[in-house]
Amino acid sequence: MKIIDWSDHVSVGRFIVRNALSEDRVRDDITTSSLGVPADDKSTCSAKAREELITAGWFLVEQVFSELSVSLGRSVPRIQNIIPDGSIAFPGDRIGCLYGSADLLLRGERVALNLLCHLSGIATLTAKYVKAVRGTGVEILDTRKTTPCLRALEKYAVRAGGGVNHRFNLEELAMVKDNHTAVAGGAGKLHSIILRIRERGIPVEIEVDSIDQLKEVLEEKPDRILLDNMKPDTLAAAVRVASGSGIYLEASGGITLKNVREVAGTGVDGISSGALTHSAPSADIGFDWRTT
Repeated sequence: MKIIDWSDHVSVGRFIVRNALSEDRVRDDITTSSLGVPADDKSTCSAKAREELITAGWFLVEQVFSELSVSLGRSVPRIQNIIPDGSIAFPGDRIGCLYGSADLLLRGERVALNLLCHLSGIATLTAKYVKAVRGTGVEILDTRKTTPCLRALEKYAVRAGGGVNHRFNLEELAMVKDNHTAVAGGAGKLHSIILRIRERGIPVEIEVDSIDQLKEVLEEKPDRILLDNMKPDTLAAAVRVASGSGIYLEASGGITLKNVREVAGTGVDGISSGALTHSAPSADIGFDWRTT
């Protein structure tokens, strides 16, 4: 078995596609195999947007039919991407087209659509947050609140929507949360925790939920500070307290499309939201068929 690079969306895509096709038992598709359609009969299949959206994940559509064609010993369909990832599609727009065996396209269409709709949904929601803070200079960040094994794909979709990826895993950046401090024995242990992390050359982010905690943490000079569940007026005060420190300030907790602009106006550097990945609705995309 090949080693998967979990941070690479292409590598993860191949793994997910292969297993998704197996899960769906595409080789044993009862309905398609009962149609009596010759394997070499050709069809045209267009992926069309049914709502305004940001596209993401077309490479997975290509991987689905590439993998399926090898598995079934068929010719790979000709695939054309019309609206590239990260671009806007309006209702009725063709995102891409597939030309090939009807038998092959029918077997793989649901897996391809599931992945394309999921990633495009994340990109679309992210773009709404990015648009809401436009002109403030504030970054919209994702979190680790992702679907297990789909993180690289979902974080790719966040980038397609104009967002910025936060840490990918627990090794990439050390985030000292209140739970870590409690387990370590209290705030008095914070300095020694940070020293051990810095000895490993890993950047440090510390979570605070009050101005008093912020003042204590500033003395440790972390790379980033997470301002957790603070109201806008408290966030603005935190920005004033940390002014001149050069420390990246990240607001998180209770962020919605309704309040993200107000939060951005407090002067923080970034705003993170788990909703980008765990609450994004799938984009409405369908396959339209035409036999040739």
